[in-house]
Amino acid sequence: MVIMDDKKKKLVPALRFSEFEGEWEDIKYGNIYTFYSTNSFSRDNLNYEKGIVKNIHYGDIHTKFQTMFDIEKELVPFVNEDINISKIASDNYCKEKDLVIADASEDYADIGKSIEIINLNKERVIAGLHTFLARPNKRDLASGFGGYLMQSWAIRKQIMTIAQGTKVLGLSTKRVVNVLLTIPTLPEQQKIANFLSSVDKKIEQLRQKVSLLEDYKKGVMQQIFSQQIRFKDDNGEAFADWEYIKLGKLTYKVGKKNKENIQYPIYSINNQEGFLPQSEQFEGMDSNDRGYDISLYKIIKKGTFAYNPARINVGSIGFSGELDNVIISSLYVCFKTKENLEDAYLLKFLDTFDFNKGVLRNVEGGVRQYLFYDNFSSIKIPLPSNKEQLRIADFLNSIDEKIKQNQIKVKQAQQFKKGLLQQLFV
Repeated sequence: MVIMDDKKKKLVPALRFSEFEGEWEDIKYGNIYTFYSTNSFSRDNLNYEKGIVKNIHYGDIHTKFQTMFDIEKELVPFVNEDINISKIASDNYCKEKDLVIADASEDYADIGKSIEIINLNKERVIAGLHTFLARPNKRDLASGFGGYLMQSWAIRKQIMTIAQGTKVLGLSTKRVVNVLLTIPTLPEQQKIANFLSSVDKKIEQLRQKVSLLEDYKKGVMQQIFSQQIRFKDDNGEAFADWEYIKLGKLTYKVGKKNKENIQYPIYSINNQEGFLPQSEQFEGMDSNDRGYDISLYKIIKKGTFAYNPARINVGSIGFSGELDNVIISSLYVCFKTKENLEDAYLLKFLDTFDFNKGVLRNVEGGVRQYLFYDNFSSIKIPLPSNKEQLRIADFLNSIDEKIKQNQIKVKQAQQFKKGLLQQLFV
């Protein structure tokens, strides 16, 4: 059981397991860890097919590896077989309990991001470009504790303070050795590591559930829009046969200009959230005070679709829904659907592989490609009856809702872990 410690000593965490007491110990990083040489192999020197030595690349630390690095659960590239690795000293191969630290990043959030190696499965692994290899051979640490300690706010603050650079931040081992670590006894270290590991497992299970639901949705969508799966009406009868019709016959272009210069809220289209206030896009700044000539902007009413013709491949088509009387840049293409095409159904089709193929076939231009409304109008869409369209949209919305609920659970678990990291360490 975890309890709050009532003692107000300097070296006691705010949150502590009940069986432990006494102060923690301050010790410099360099009095626990020794740094060993890493290599500078680029991505071009690596492959995922064959080799005898694997390489931990700093980019993978930033983007995909778990804090507790288990090589049996991670996809790690091999060093190409034509690369000479004979000069790599045996001490420079990774060992379990080692930390591999990313020593470069474009932002403070990721500088010094680390993984602790907990299982190598007897494989030969080296640390690569832009990493430090730190081994706790001066002081014994419990497995997992060092990796989680590096995530704690107390250490993150120190790492951000010693990072140097402008466009790209960097660390040096000379500075890292002076980072002050505060540690408890080995049994308490292990208890903390085990507890945080169980939290990580829960987060990973939730992520996997989201991934499985997303894969399920993709598979179902493919079957629905290829008519391998068909819905029936309330009487159990089959709906009418589908047609394939160009979007130009099912939609019509809109986009009345704001000629009266009315101070409507300014919006833009985000490829994740759709219509979004421009004040949120520009970090809280009031976009109405930016000096734009809003008389050229387009007025958006309820039930309007809009996209930037130069960014259509990014998937940035927004739907206003119930949003009414806002304005967006004149650059956007705006359209509405006719009676035989349901908005909810079109939204689902826009998320399909078939629609993306249609986009690629109809864009025009060279390096910068565009999908103007005339090109968009040429894309064909499978068209069921209105009732079946709504049945399809409702079904896919139910899957989306499950995905959303689990994504919320992932975020909540991550916030829970963030709080623990702040309170379980000194």
